[in-house]
Amino acid sequence: MTSSKLSPPDTRLTFLPFSTPTIGEEEIDEVADSLRSGWVTTGPKVKRFEAHFSDYTGASHSVAVSSCTAGLHLALAALGIGPGDEVILPTYTFCSTANVVVHLGAKPVLVDVGSDCSVTPQAIEQAITPKTKAIIPVHFGGQACSLEVIYGLAAAHKLPLVEDAAHAVGSSYHGQKIGSDALIEDNPDLVRVAVFSFYPTKNMTTGEGGEITTLDGDLAQKMRTLSLHGMSRDAWKRYTSAGSWYYEVVAAGYKYNMTDIQAAMGLHQLVKLDGFIRARQRFASMYDTAFAGLPEVGTPLRRDDRDHIFHLYTVQLDLARLAIDRAQFIELLSGYNIGASVHFIPVHMHPYYRDTFGYREGDFPMAESIYERIVSLPLYPRMSDTDVAYVIDVVQYLIESNRKLSK
Repeated sequence: MTSSKLSPPDTRLTFLPFSTPTIGEEEIDEVADSLRSGWVTTGPKVKRFEAHFSDYTGASHSVAVSSCTAGLHLALAALGIGPGDEVILPTYTFCSTANVVVHLGAKPVLVDVGSDCSVTPQAIEQAITPKTKAIIPVHFGGQACSLEVIYGLAAAHKLPLVEDAAHAVGSSYHGQKIGSDALIEDNPDLVRVAVFSFYPTKNMTTGEGGEITTLDGDLAQKMRTLSLHGMSRDAWKRYTSAGSWYYEVVAAGYKYNMTDIQAAMGLHQLVKLDGFIRARQRFASMYDTAFAGLPEVGTPLRRDDRDHIFHLYTVQLDLARLAIDRAQFIELLSGYNIGASVHFIPVHMHPYYRDTFGYREGDFPMAESIYERIVSLPLYPRMSDTDVAYVIDVVQYLIESNRKLSK
């Protein structure tokens, strides 16, 4: 190793988490109002939240659910995915994207990604077979994948799309919000849903929770029914003066409904979302500028035809230039009281998917290469400029002090 020109930063006294939610008094008061009202499960605040989310995204229909995973499962179930079917998705994603396919008895057909961690249209097209019944593109890190080509591909093959937009709430593509009706206006026959996550690490949160958007009213109603045990329409009203004790189960549904407690948070988080995104983008720009002079650190790719809302700020280490590996780098960050994470372990590298579907290391070289090198640094609105500057100082010091000696 070389001796660093930089002095070791003084270690901060408190731990800087990888991520924490930004929750204000408005959310707390709204939750308290729900608790005092006695209406704590699915009710009027869920309906308001759905309407506001439709307005924000430009979608005709929104269905609030208990999690993004639940939303993905509901969408595929409503589309009739089942045993013998194949669903194409990238291996570079969280396991839930694949797990929901397995839960329906279908086969997850994994494909590789590009250097930006997003699935490529070429990989999808090569994987299509007569058994393919749906495609799940994943918007990684807060930037959309190449939707225009993927939409055209899905429309040409008459395949429905279920967009995993867990990282993309508030993100735009060609000037339109992910999940909006306008994005598919050139493909009017395309069946498409987008599914969002409100987990605490995401750009807005409801604690746990998710949302599905779609242009297809019939599909939205089917997902809504399936989300609450398959009970007949407006079953949630049965405990109000406008409801009835009588209901019918019209499908073997699930328990995936969002609660009013969750929606109470979401109503205010949604109002604040654009401000949260601006803070993330500003901090990301600080990182970009600071790391531009470090050839060992690859910063996130930004594409001109879509925005990046930076749910994640990921760097890819050039390990050939460093005397440490990714795990050691994260350990050294921890020694300076900085939390970091890895997004993601590719699906095909997990034992269940290796043993069940025969995937092996080496099957998807780009995903595996990214996984070996990627690190997610802290990035969230509750950080201060001083916090960001501290992360920058530590990363610069660790990189410079662990460069391989020149020959």
